[in-house]
Amino acid sequence: MPEIRFDRYYNHAEIGELLKAYESEYPNLVTVTKIGSSYEGRDIWLVSVTAKDKGDHADKPAFWCDANIHASELSASTAVLHMLNKLCTQYGKDKQITLAVDTRTFYLVPRLCPDGAEWALETPPRIVRSSIRPYPFDEEDPYGLERQDMDGDGRILNMRIEDPNGAWKVCDQDERLLVRREPGDYEGKFYRVLPEGTFHNFDGLTMRARKTKEGLDMNRHFPSSWRPEHEQHGAGDYPAREPEIRAAVQAIVDRPNICGAICFHTFSGVHLRPPSRYADDELPAEDLWTYQALGDKGKEMTGYPAISNFHEFKYHPKEVITGVFDDWMYEHLGVYAWTTEIWSPQRQAGITDYKYIDWFREHPVEHDLMLLKWSDEKLDGKGHIDWYEFDHPQLGKVELGGWDALYAFRNPPLNFLENEVAPLGDWAIWQALCSPKLELHSTHVEAAGAGAWRIRVAVQNTGWLPTCVSKRAEEKKIVRGVVGEITLAGESRDPKGASSPDWLVSGELRQDKGQLVGRNHVTAGGFGWQVNGTDDMAVFEWVVASAGTYDVELKHQRAGTVRVSVQAS
Repeated sequence: MPEIRFDRYYNHAEIGELLKAYESEYPNLVTVTKIGSSYEGRDIWLVSVTAKDKGDHADKPAFWCDANIHASELSASTAVLHMLNKLCTQYGKDKQITLAVDTRTFYLVPRLCPDGAEWALETPPRIVRSSIRPYPFDEEDPYGLERQDMDGDGRILNMRIEDPNGAWKVCDQDERLLVRREPGDYEGKFYRVLPEGTFHNFDGLTMRARKTKEGLDMNRHFPSSWRPEHEQHGAGDYPAREPEIRAAVQAIVDRPNICGAICFHTFSGVHLRPPSRYADDELPAEDLWTYQALGDKGKEMTGYPAISNFHEFKYHPKEVITGVFDDWMYEHLGVYAWTTEIWSPQRQAGITDYKYIDWFREHPVEHDLMLLKWSDEKLDGKGHIDWYEFDHPQLGKVELGGWDALYAFRNPPLNFLENEVAPLGDWAIWQALCSPKLELHSTHVEAAGAGAWRIRVAVQNTGWLPTCVSKRAEEKKIVRGVVGEITLAGESRDPKGASSPDWLVSGELRQDKGQLVGRNHVTAGGFGWQVNGTDDMAVFEWVVASAGTYDVELKHQRAGTVRVSVQAS
């Protein structure tokens, strides 16, 4: 079996080979399924991980993880591959992982948008947001600056050009850094800063960025409050129009046992939660409390704070984003979903008090100096490149250098990669074990007179979450309750005919007992007035007139399935 490495990034073909190898090496745990094809026809793989001898994957509560919905966010794929490796190699060795794999199912999609990732893995990389399908138009922009590696060193850095009206000047504390020019600052040398690249149809004066032909953003493409292009850039023609997102949506809907999810992205070093378009006070309080409890554990296990999309991660204070994965999972399916943004260069540099998105608009020069020191000491100076002269074919004498953002910011540098992603899988496994879990509590058979028997079977939700998972799911009646069915052994569970079978005296063949609570609602105050009742239990009863063996199936689409045979005699 090829050894999976976590100090490199894999292309599409290599990931396919790795997944097949894991399926071959761990046939009792791993099943690889194709759920769709990308725009260019590449397979999109889903890996199911569960102990097959402990039950079918569909009969257990499940947790979903996907990655690389955005093309250049390659460490997201590494996070899912690391989790796959941990579940397989530690099964039977680690108590927590063994319990999780025995009793839960993990659905893992290591690379949801493979086409754009292939571009990102080129040298130099070609960077697009998500898919490489042209959108909204199929023609190239005839004007503007295209990012390119001009000097052939494999990097796309920055160009600085002396300009008396430039917005940047050399930092007093460290001449390698550029800082913003202050109002009223008219003395000294100033620079205009641009990405390294070349201009199309350059008139010698006008400088603007070239519009990217591949303008889709796949994480604006999910059905929840989707908005068209004129309201939100990159959203596509209609929800789930792109084959990659359609594959994910269909796969999730086809697996109603999914109780939670994480979509891995980069970068910021945070766990993002819904809602994205409205305030927390519009959430059911019970769901907000649960999200906060899950997030607190996430911070404890990973070091990443758990924050609100709406309150703490807006790209603009007057704008919201819609059509995102975690909103769809929570609002339409009623499960707790997260967007985990891997990697924080700021935190690596010792910057802890900062506001994620807002930081890029405004932060003190001291933070830049801390980042530069981090690059010098931890990245061997590869994060920030000293400026050097270059003879640009259109602009003449310029200087190249500054931050190599693709190396230091977009994904963790390779020597940081495994340590960064390893705790993320641990948190996902912990969340999976929070899911509802239907288990047999007891069975009882007693004589009911006149040759009849009373059969009673009780099941219990042993999970931390309720069987419906969230208050939103309960209010919207997204999932049905715990269902119990009885059959005489050997008979079909779906008998033909309108009348009940002769052996059934009382009790319906199929009974729905509603939702069962978990333990997430239990408060900290144990001062004598709290009653922990048995709302976590469902009791099913039937009276039968025939001796024999009866098969009872008790199931909940999220909490799993229990099957038991009882003897009436």
